[in-house]
Amino acid sequence: MKKIRQVPLGGAIFVATMLFLLQGLVAGNEDQDSPKWAIVIHGGAGSTPKDSDSPRTRAKRAALKQALDAGVELLEKGGSSLDAVEVVIRILEDNPFFNAGKGAVKNARGQHELDASIMDGKDLSCGAVAGVTTVKNPISLARKVMTETRHVLLQGKGAEAFADQQAVDRVDNQDFSVSQFDSRKSPNSLPPQGDRSYKGTVGCVALDQQGHLAAGTSTGGLSGKKFGRVGDSPIIGAGTYANDATCGVSCTGTGEEYIRHAAAFTVSALMEFKGLPVDRAVSHVMRQRLKPGDGGMIAISKRGEICADYTTGGMAYALADSQGRSEVHWGDVESGLK
Repeated sequence: MKKIRQVPLGGAIFVATMLFLLQGLVAGNEDQDSPKWAIVIHGGAGSTPKDSDSPRTRAKRAALKQALDAGVELLEKGGSSLDAVEVVIRILEDNPFFNAGKGAVKNARGQHELDASIMDGKDLSCGAVAGVTTVKNPISLARKVMTETRHVLLQGKGAEAFADQQAVDRVDNQDFSVSQFDSRKSPNSLPPQGDRSYKGTVGCVALDQQGHLAAGTSTGGLSGKKFGRVGDSPIIGAGTYANDATCGVSCTGTGEEYIRHAAAFTVSALMEFKGLPVDRAVSHVMRQRLKPGDGGMIAISKRGEICADYTTGGMAYALADSQGRSEVHWGDVESGLK
């Protein structure tokens, strides 16, 4: 019989102690190399503008930079990722260059139906609204669904009634219309509805200094969509997901496909159960689950690694972190604005 060599108890304790200290040292070095905070935003995926340096395209990059700066300022001061996501998306909702809030496209009846969702990676709290017609900033109403109710998603007339109770800012439905913009009169006006090179869903993912992730998405949906259609943006796990254990994700593109594949959650699942890094997890979903041209996705890992990926002609996005990285991307032009 083969004799089993026994390790003296004192030696075993010494070995275990050294392994514990070594693991702590490695983890400490990883923490030092990781950003204290990080943020990434998107303004939709689609085709690139024909003139990537036109006044209109420069104006859109400036709008992304404005929203990014607001999020950066909040995170630098120790603010929460949840607050950063809401602040950034409200700014994008108030800008007619994006298909969210003020710039929302019309459905087949010539009306505007807006969707939004937000999620806190700290405890998986989340809230969403779908088909709202008079709420100026759907992302803020989505957050109130999360904090003021025991529900996750309110839609249509129920969401509007909840908005009455919460005293959020309201507007007339036609105030969302972009028809007042005429490219023949102003170089900064919007192109016709349905031109995905300029107008897209908006989203934000943020990691704060406390190590918490949050994500949010807001949209006016597909131009000319059927009355009552709901895409992925207000669906937790499809268009938005955040979990402190893995990552935060916001999606943009053909919503039906993102819903079918639970796209945002699948990124998290690939990281948790297969151990994939965030960039590989995102790439797998974009190229192995979704079809070419379906859209794009932004994500941040729990260590602050930022990913922005798309299979369309382009995607409007911007990112920054505490290590000094600051970029704005739109069209074929990359603008490293500090």
